[in-house]
Amino acid sequence: MPLNRCHSSFNMAGQPNQHNFIMTFENLQLIEPILKALKAEGYTKPTPIQAQSIPLILQQKDLLGCAQTGTGKTAAFAIPTLQLLAKNQQNEKGQKKIKALILTPTRELAIQIEESFSAYGKYLGLRHLVVFGGVSQKSQTDALRSGVDILVATPGRLLDLMDQGFIHLQHIQLFVLDEADRMLDMGFVHDVKKVITRLPKKRQSLFFSATMPPEIQKLADSILVNPSKVEVTPVSSTAQTIQQAVYFTDKNKKRSLLAHLLKEHDIPTALVFSRTKHGADRVAKDLNNSGIKAAAIHGNKSQNARQNALNNFKSRELRVLVATDIAARGIDVDDLTHVINYDLPNVPETYVHRIGRTGRAGASGVAFSFCDAEERPYLKDIQKLIGKTIPVVEDHPYPLMDENPVPAPKPNRQQRSGGSSTRGRNQGNSQASGNSSSQSSQKGTSKRWFQKRSER
Repeated sequence: MPLNRCHSSFNMAGQPNQHNFIMTFENLQLIEPILKALKAEGYTKPTPIQAQSIPLILQQKDLLGCAQTGTGKTAAFAIPTLQLLAKNQQNEKGQKKIKALILTPTRELAIQIEESFSAYGKYLGLRHLVVFGGVSQKSQTDALRSGVDILVATPGRLLDLMDQGFIHLQHIQLFVLDEADRMLDMGFVHDVKKVITRLPKKRQSLFFSATMPPEIQKLADSILVNPSKVEVTPVSSTAQTIQQAVYFTDKNKKRSLLAHLLKEHDIPTALVFSRTKHGADRVAKDLNNSGIKAAAIHGNKSQNARQNALNNFKSRELRVLVATDIAARGIDVDDLTHVINYDLPNVPETYVHRIGRTGRAGASGVAFSFCDAEERPYLKDIQKLIGKTIPVVEDHPYPLMDENPVPAPKPNRQQRSGGSSTRGRNQGNSQASGNSSSQSSQKGTSKRWFQKRSER
């Protein structure tokens, strides 16, 4: 399936465009409680998608947003949603009704979105709740009975609770569909369409997707009414602040190379991507055996185990988090210095999403990729997509020796990195199969290329 990217790009609505103008959140007509919360979080300057989207959403327009991982997309819809609801809450009487619904594909992303609403809305008095499968529903239903303004949900658990009569959507004023292309990858589009049929026809809708394959474009057309369109940094590009490098090595030497790099470069934090759940477990186990604190995160782990691993990684109790693509979707870790592609993805767009978790908001980052002989076609595809040759590091102790392994199967462009998943309790349990192609060029780049970087 060809991936059509968003082509329409809107300038900031009604905002000055002078070269010397520095955009701040104060310029976006935000109310004082939200500005106070943003200041407490250390945010003063909006990212491009925030600067473009917030004014349009505050004008209560439908929005189609095309943005890759790490662009500040969550705040782009969370901040104006909070402001719109805060203005109307004084007129509300009786128990709170769900007025905003944010639908997102994975548990981890749902949790992080809800945390964003909590941070930006801490002085507003609005109630928000996140619901997802894989855990007992009791605490979720108890909160629903008490009344909720903003609901963040994964599709399966949302439909389950609707079927049980705990959730009613007739009061929804604002609907956000986040990571729409990942919904397609994970097989949730049918569930999304079911939810849409239960929404009020009169509502504001926001639709975000990194890519726009035909089925997603069709879905957007069915949800949005005369939408404004916003695009920042196409998915085919990688942030200029991310230093990229590829290491050619044999498949059976990758574990040794990983341990070597973590020790040699004194890497403080690393998010490592594995193509399979079993592979993620094996890599984490080997690292721990080498004295490097690591944990794996994927769909077969319990929700508590996944959240504990993520929390420990954020607090630096863990040095390395090993993840599959689906489990890592939406992971947002401050000051993540390194992303390591233990397995190259077989869909090139996935490479861009992966490394976009470092080098965020103008900070610097490093992305290492391991490439065995079978993965050379994936590297070739990645370099074609991003329009640049990734430098090769040849000076390492585990060089590629086996140039003639069994060839890798040709990537099926219709199956993007995501797999399928069942509804509700099994959400997020799919794993992504790798992606993309490649080949190496550009010789050399000695170890000096990656001397220990200064702290951010």
